[in-house]
Amino acid sequence: MTSTTSPATSWTGMVPVEDTALAVTDTGGTGVPVLYLNGQFATQGYWRRVVAELGPASFRHITFDERARGRRSGTSTDYSFEAAVRDVDAVLAARGVEGALLVGWSYGAVVAAHWAARRPGRALGAVLVDGAFPDDWLDDAMEQRIRTLFRRIAWLRPVLRPLGLVPRMTAAQQAESNIELGRLSRRSELGPVLEALTVPTRYVVASGTSFGSRGDEQERIRAGLDDVIAGHPHVRVSAKVTSNHGAILRKDAPAVARAVREVSGATPPS
Repeated sequence: MTSTTSPATSWTGMVPVEDTALAVTDTGGTGVPVLYLNGQFATQGYWRRVVAELGPASFRHITFDERARGRRSGTSTDYSFEAAVRDVDAVLAARGVEGALLVGWSYGAVVAAHWAARRPGRALGAVLVDGAFPDDWLDDAMEQRIRTLFRRIAWLRPVLRPLGLVPRMTAAQQAESNIELGRLSRRSELGPVLEALTVPTRYVVASGTSFGSRGDEQERIRAGLDDVIAGHPHVRVSAKVTSNHGAILRKDAPAVARAVREVSGATPPS
């Protein structure tokens, strides 16, 4: 796998984007550029084990905190999914990167899939970590459940926000973001995006529950991937791991790193 990106030194700073600014970290180097896309309300720190597993020799690692996430990224008037996709372009442009391998977890996996499908000439590949499963899990009852959940945990925000552990968004904004994800995850919406992928794409799939899920809901959602990979020339499952959705980057970083190497051509597919 090759890239047209020029060598760069390590850098940490703020990238202005529209009405806000994003906290970005770039390890620099001459390796394959890898851009990491966080979970919906997570931060770039979640990727540290994966970055350590891959090391600096073959990869250039770029992480960032999305709008209102973490301690430094600014607030915005736009927390939409389309804004998240635009931010991928903005961060890559700011770092002088033309083509990149995208690695996304949860919400970030959906962003990565959309960006790779829309930018086939720039996407070097995609690794989708326990996300981007086409399934019609959102209905009226689920919408209400999501709104109720975020209202109930709103009291935690003043305690956790100074630590960067929750976004600087209202409970209603968080709920709307999650509901928008549900709409985008419907088979009729996400299915065509995945079908359009023309770059090497690998899934790393967790087991068990995710935040807010009940019983085997999450496993049923993951089953939506079966129809996608059947006969698709570019999309495969690299690993099904035992850790759950929230722990996968911490407990199964080696599996994610293997998928990145597989997509980049550093190791042959298993």
